[in-house]
Amino acid sequence: MTDTILVINGPNLDMLGTRQPEVYGHDTLADVEALCQQTAGDEGVEIDFRQSDSEAEIMKWIKEARGTTAGILLNPAGFTSTSIAILDSLLIY
Repeated sequence: MTDTILVINGPNLDMLGTRQPEVYGHDTLADVEALCQQTAGDEGVEIDFRQSDSEAEIMKWIKEARGTTAGILLNPAGFTSTSIAILDSLLIY
């Protein structure tokens, strides 16, 4: 296992900063990644930062991370209350 944390962002988060900035703010996903990278560096860990609109791809990443990462940080966005499949993948992790 490595000192890497897998950071997964769900659907439409690639539109942060442009999609309804009055609701979601002006920071972009790249800004979020930069903050995560800085914080990870301060803590002596690395991050693997990803975004997908595909539930299947997110599930695949979770399963691939099993036993190879220190943890997962997940913002499932639109899948938060609808994806039993992602929950099942997390329970396997």
